[in-house]
Amino acid sequence: MPIFMAQIGKEYQVKKIGGLDETRRHLKNLGFVTGSNVCVVAVVNKNLIVQIKDSRVALGRELAGKIIV
Repeated sequence: MPIFMAQIGKEYQVKKIGGLDETRRHLKNLGFVTGSNVCVVAVVNKNLIVQIKDSRVALGRELAGKIIV
């Protein structure tokens, strides 16, 4: 399922990163790689705050839709 459908506070593992090469490269640079653990911290105006490794990243709903957990 896309990460924007994930429960807040529950940890998930990234299964797949979709999108164009440029989008996948951008997400990889942010730490979103297959097998990494992520947790949705909050949802604000359909945007997600996601904990990945030791960082928090804000993602728009469209970009978050490319991350499958």
